[in-house]
Amino acid sequence: MKKILTKTTLALAVSSVLYGPSIWAQQTDEATADTNNIERIVTLGSRVNGRTATESTSPIDIISGEQLASTGASELGKALQMSAPSFNFSTTTISDGSDIIRPATLRGLGPDQVLVLVNGKRRHQQALVNVQETIGKGSAGYDINAIPISAVARVEILRDGAAAQYGSDAIAGVINITLKSGDGGSFNAEVGQTYEGDGEIAQVGLNAGHATNNGFVNFTLEYRDRGMTNRASPATLEATGGQLIGDWLDRDGDPVVRLHVGDADSENYYAWLNAGYNINSTTELYAFGGWSTRDGGSAGFFRGRGHPRTIEALYPDGFLPQLKTEADDQSIAVGIRGDLPNAWLWDASVVYGRNDFGFNSANSANVSWYYEPDGNGGIYADTPTEAFDGELVFEQTTFNLDFNGTIDIGNELLYLATGLEFRTDSYAINPGDPVSWAYGRTNDPSIEILTPSGAPAEAGIQGFPGFSPGQAVDADRDSYGVYVDAEYYLTPEFLVAGAVRYEDYDIAGGNVSGKLSLRYDVDSDFSVRGTLATGFRAPGVQQIYYSQVLTNIVNGTLVQTGTVANDDEVARQFGINELEEETSESISLGLVKRWDNGFDLTADIYQINIDERIVISEPLTASIGPEFADVLAANNLGAAQFFTNSVDTKTTGVDIIGSYPTELFEGSLDLTAAISFMDTNVERVNSVSSLIPAEQIFNQTQVLRIEQGQPGEKATFSGKWQRNDWTVNLALNYFGSVEGQAFTGIRHEWSAKWLTDVSVAYDLTSDFSVMVGANNVFDTYPDEWGDAGIPFSQAGFKYGWETLPFGINGGYYYARFNYQF
Repeated sequence: MKKILTKTTLALAVSSVLYGPSIWAQQTDEATADTNNIERIVTLGSRVNGRTATESTSPIDIISGEQLASTGASELGKALQMSAPSFNFSTTTISDGSDIIRPATLRGLGPDQVLVLVNGKRRHQQALVNVQETIGKGSAGYDINAIPISAVARVEILRDGAAAQYGSDAIAGVINITLKSGDGGSFNAEVGQTYEGDGEIAQVGLNAGHATNNGFVNFTLEYRDRGMTNRASPATLEATGGQLIGDWLDRDGDPVVRLHVGDADSENYYAWLNAGYNINSTTELYAFGGWSTRDGGSAGFFRGRGHPRTIEALYPDGFLPQLKTEADDQSIAVGIRGDLPNAWLWDASVVYGRNDFGFNSANSANVSWYYEPDGNGGIYADTPTEAFDGELVFEQTTFNLDFNGTIDIGNELLYLATGLEFRTDSYAINPGDPVSWAYGRTNDPSIEILTPSGAPAEAGIQGFPGFSPGQAVDADRDSYGVYVDAEYYLTPEFLVAGAVRYEDYDIAGGNVSGKLSLRYDVDSDFSVRGTLATGFRAPGVQQIYYSQVLTNIVNGTLVQTGTVANDDEVARQFGINELEEETSESISLGLVKRWDNGFDLTADIYQINIDERIVISEPLTASIGPEFADVLAANNLGAAQFFTNSVDTKTTGVDIIGSYPTELFEGSLDLTAAISFMDTNVERVNSVSSLIPAEQIFNQTQVLRIEQGQPGEKATFSGKWQRNDWTVNLALNYFGSVEGQAFTGIRHEWSAKWLTDVSVAYDLTSDFSVMVGANNVFDTYPDEWGDAGIPFSQAGFKYGWETLPFGINGGYYYARFNYQF
């Protein structure tokens, strides 16, 4: 049925749902009476405020802060993975910075092909580029965990192409995180650990708000300390006659655990604010933002005795390099909004965000520094064992001016929105200490530095060689965009919505994207909907300017691999062109069905075609060909990799979500089922260089990761039962099979698994509750890698390495306390 929205409810939806209590929320008691309806009002997918999720033209998930907390997850990214079927948050290990900022994806696409908003405003991306063998390799997505769960009122996930509405990156959809804004607050604390006795978590969070007729202020403080987990098995390399890097057995020839395979240490601090002030009866000033810092500790690959990388005077039994990281994140948004004549609204805002990612090595050494000749016939025999390796910095400043309202056309209303956006993205690489990257103290390649075995000494500290001054960069680019967004009821049952957006980037140029959505209400309980959309994603400044020389594995051997910046002249020597934007075409068709008993069902099928997808190549060596080998030699590289527009993909899928409230054992029972089926195929691989064959620039290992690296099926079946002071949550989470072949070159499948989560909460008083629970209560692990993983399974990788959607920690149990005030 057609909804005629008043000026009051339009303003209420903007101010109360998106930002918090405001002057407009005081104008009517009727509009605020139904809090359940307010919870279901969406702010995504339509600029007609006041619509509920089941009235939208696109599929939208609404996940409340209470639902996120009930998952038992302490991190926002993990809680979303357990709540939204199309959201994936893969676990990584021994993957440098990706161990701390995990790749978050929607509908099986890349981490940078989904747009993240906070309070409806574009959020900045992370500085870190995923360059290891992980999901989202070659991308720089969003640090979802930089936002504390304690600050989140709810999360909306728009599962539809929305670049025409919201701009670059919104190919897979949009995630909007709405901050808390209410009066009162809460204090929560959690302690827990894995069944194995590691991975201890201690977390406390405080949220407090105060609201008056003149505005509101709400702040959040949170602290979380997460201990490391290790599921590495004893290394048996010598027993099978193989060696990876030196001798891994102990002095008695027995297998011992040499690796750290699991979650990294992580210590997190958060401070967030959300506020609004009524300047007068028609205008409101608002501000929100936050600060977070995360110190992480992970490990590299073990260096054993007898290898040129191991200085036995320092490490007689070998050593495991440690990577200490620091992820700092800051953001602030300031805006003003108000009324215009004829029930129109305006909103002007400026949002600034910054993400810093620093690398530090410990328990390591620079071999060339140690064995460098001292000029007196000997060697210096000294090297620092720790160093600052450098820092990545991403900054973004966005200005928006938006208008929305209605125009009378005959007896119907045309809902109209328009606006413009200016944005500046900047990227910097700050170099590390000289010992982290240099060849000896002078970095003079003409000096011959040899290890005792006679092998050449390698430059840089081990584990994560630092960024040198030659890789330093400080660059930015500007963009602007304009859009028009309209909705109109052709009949009381037939809604048509459309959007057109033009964006222009300094480097990538201009793009026009469009979207057309239709919704037809067959009756008051059954509707069909569909969308046709084009989209785009401009290359990130991280992909344009990132460069690094680091330790990587090529055909089972560790070599120095150069990631050549796309804007570098060296890239042109290899025939690599400047990056262009990705473009997409998508189509979706869905239905919405409601029953009188409260059962709601939505089902949406979709297809997303992406052309010129930006990827990072495999590390390419001299075996590519003589011309390629000559360019490598001229630039002192053993291998090189590049960001290129090399892949076209097609993703098809279906999302089915149902909810049913009922009664059981004299209590209320809310049942939810969410199922997602997704399939991605690489339709074409195109080499942009005449020196590099297509099958080399993006080989089968990379193709397989895109096609099978994320679960093709994902489902959650959950029930929440409440009676008096008791609440019981039960969730069954299904992760489909995944495949990979990185490192070994042998294709391997990890089978589908069911995980079960359960929690029981009791209200000791009306304000104080306690909850105990277990995630993965049956202690389910991925399949063991076995002989298919040789030699890495012999090194200690019991459960694989590359594509493990739910991780390798096994069961986790916890206790949580919550006090409301």
